[in-house]
Amino acid sequence: MSFHFEVLKKDIQSGARLGRIMTSHGEVQTPVFMPVGTQGTVKALLPETLSELGVEMILGNTYHLYLRPGHQLIRDLGGLHHFMHWDKPILTDSGGFQVYSLGALRKITEAGVLFQSHIDGSRHFISPEIAVSIQEALGSDIVMCLDECTPYPVTLREAEKSLDLTLQWAVRSKKAAKNSEQALFGIVQGGMYPDLRKKSVEKLVEINFDGYALGGLSVGEPKEIMMNTVVNINPLLPFDKPRYLMGVGLPEDIVACVDHGVDLFDCVIPTRSARNGLLFTNHEKVVIKHARYRDDPLPVDRLCDCYTCRNYSRAYLRHLFMAKEILAMVLNTIHNVRFYMRLMERIREAIREDRYLEFKEKFLSSRRLIDRMTLK
Repeated sequence: MSFHFEVLKKDIQSGARLGRIMTSHGEVQTPVFMPVGTQGTVKALLPETLSELGVEMILGNTYHLYLRPGHQLIRDLGGLHHFMHWDKPILTDSGGFQVYSLGALRKITEAGVLFQSHIDGSRHFISPEIAVSIQEALGSDIVMCLDECTPYPVTLREAEKSLDLTLQWAVRSKKAAKNSEQALFGIVQGGMYPDLRKKSVEKLVEINFDGYALGGLSVGEPKEIMMNTVVNINPLLPFDKPRYLMGVGLPEDIVACVDHGVDLFDCVIPTRSARNGLLFTNHEKVVIKHARYRDDPLPVDRLCDCYTCRNYSRAYLRHLFMAKEILAMVLNTIHNVRFYMRLMERIREAIREDRYLEFKEKFLSSRRLIDRMTLK
């Protein structure tokens, strides 16, 4: 099997760890942030641009690629890497969260999920076996089991029923996996109930996956509950397997969760925020449409090395955004993705030098200051 993970170093004062994932499409340094390429593209960016920004791995989505253009077409055209001209690793989500988001348009049974397409209303069925088969056709490096994303809030009984279904599907997913070049990750569910989360970890570890994910978070629960779940459950996962926190992506959340041994992150926040004119820096949140930037000659961030900051002023970026020019989305996304890649570089450097707690405290203090400034 091409997939391999090793922990290279653990910070002496925290749970933060430096690691390396090996796949048939290259190496990934962890902790890593994966920009979301739902439709086989990270919106507004060329694959070459992603590489230049320091992106090592991206996320694609089984649900969306299954519906359009179809996994069989992608397979026949050489797989997702060739189809989208990306030669580095890809993780594909199973589509469980997207199906969860369909609400009344889907029906979940023990066999799988019957749902209506959000595109044209056509009816489809995906089982754990079909979800694995779709991802094998796509040729991604990391495949996720189909799971039921437990909503928030939910009763204990409902969470138990949901978890039992996810565990059944995990067993079926493991049996269905045929491609030895792909890694298969199990997903920890159980809602906000610690005992159910612990049961989920125990059962998934018995099945023995190549990696493990914490799912069912960032679904509307308070931040404290999300963090408590990470703090109490993530360290229970095997030390020698990668740990993936699904859908959590605010900079301060990434920094806080790395402290508890999280290795992989993904989220639409940097790219979606860029398209909506919110730019991340270490000093302030730049909402580029604000009138204060109308004649501002400075770059978004004087300390940023991205193409946008090296060449364009805030005034120009505001002009593009207010004029609804496509270039606004491109330049904003370049900056935000590079901000996230620089953040991960700084995180890895701090772990390497055994000063992660110091880095974490300084970073979180600066984010709290930024938030207070933003509220004024």
